[in-house]
Amino acid sequence: IYDVKSTRNLAPWIREHGGVPSLWKTGHSLIKARMRERGAALAGEMSGHTFFVERWYGFDDAQYAAARLLEILSKTPDATATLNALPDSMSTPELHLKLAEGEPHRLIEALGKSASFPGATEVIRLDGLRVEYADGFGLARASGRHRRVEIREAYLNRITSDVRLARPMKIAVDCGNGVAGATAGELYRRLGCEVLELYCEVDGRFPNHHPDPSHPGNLKDLIALVQRERREVGLAFDGDGDRLGVVTAEGKIIFPDRQLMLFAKDVLSRQPGAEIIYDVKSTRNLAPWIREHGGVPSLWKTGHSLIKARMRERGAALAGEMSGHTFFVERWYGFDDAQYAAARLLEILSKTPDATATLNALPDSMSTPELHLKLAEGEPHRLIEALGKSASFPGATEVIRLDGLRVEYADGFGLARASNTTPVIVLRFEAEDEAGLDRIKSEFRRVLLSAKPDAKLPF
Repeated sequence: IYDVKSTRNLAPWIREHGGVPSLWKTGHSLIKARMRERGAALAGEMSGHTFFVERWYGFDDAQYAAARLLEILSKTPDATATLNALPDSMSTPELHLKLAEGEPHRLIEALGKSASFPGATEVIRLDGLRVEYADGFGLARASGRHRRVEIREAYLNRITSDVRLARPMKIAVDCGNGVAGATAGELYRRLGCEVLELYCEVDGRFPNHHPDPSHPGNLKDLIALVQRERREVGLAFDGDGDRLGVVTAEGKIIFPDRQLMLFAKDVLSRQPGAEIIYDVKSTRNLAPWIREHGGVPSLWKTGHSLIKARMRERGAALAGEMSGHTFFVERWYGFDDAQYAAARLLEILSKTPDATATLNALPDSMSTPELHLKLAEGEPHRLIEALGKSASFPGATEVIRLDGLRVEYADGFGLARASNTTPVIVLRFEAEDEAGLDRIKSEFRRVLLSAKPDAKLPF
């Protein structure tokens, strides 16, 4: 795949060497999406982005592309001669016609309807106008628009027009010096809350703690503030404001899978029968809770983009994952915004006289935090694949191979899956009591050490 700005010499060259040339729209994300859609082995655009799928991961890495170029040139006696032998034509650089705001697109649209090009062999309207001649081509396309827009008020107004609190609440927020600090305090005040702000000055150095509410250590200051100042609930946000952490007045952390229970009950009160999606790291208490409140529970693979894609595919009303991303479709746009999720949480809690009692009443189990077994690059996927073929779990009620191994028991579950981002196996265990937790850990210890005796297990 190559973009409309690329030389016309590419198509015959690709055919000559046994390939299928495919012209597409200019744009990094557009080329990548087309590449995935078509299952292409290679894609590139005139700007210099090159996407290898063959022997690589499909993203654009110039150092890797350079290494592939050097690999090719090293097989020739004369690198310069090899490069000079590539087909070439006379061409202009990229030229820009500057026009008023909105005019480029209107002009290209008008040309597409009325302009004629005598002698042209083809006029391609894929992205602007690419006019092919027997001996060359010409291209005119409108580039993207550039505008500066003040969205803060529009954002705050959108949420406050949707969310209504039944009573004022006393809360604390910890933005960890991330971007949520620019709006969170003001948002919740407009909703009628009395807000104490902690680390809400936006500072990318993160001088107080790392802005990741999934790690309990990052919530210590918020817990202390909530307890000292007798707040009803504490809210914590990650650096880019799309993951939510919640603590009760007693300082107990309400992890995202239990938050999702509260959201699911609320959404299902208005959309009975809706599908609710959650990831393999989430508590086993979610499925019966969703069914009890009239919904359809749906387990899926861990990963922000995977959960979002599954939600769109299934038409789900709500989705979430253990990392803290929550995706509302009902009353929202289907993307993860922790400030909006927190507003929905406050709306629910404001209808009860005791927020802590409401949160504590959510089903709970004994569980471990997310544990990591560190391995060499590429080893996690190989080990999980091997376990999927050979491991046995006596006493298990079900072994789910959707994303790694999630082994269900009558009183809990164990999970082992290869991380999508780092060379680790992610482990998590849950049970009704300590004895059950120890038993399930022991089963996973047995199968992991059987497959890799030198593994340094984190449990």
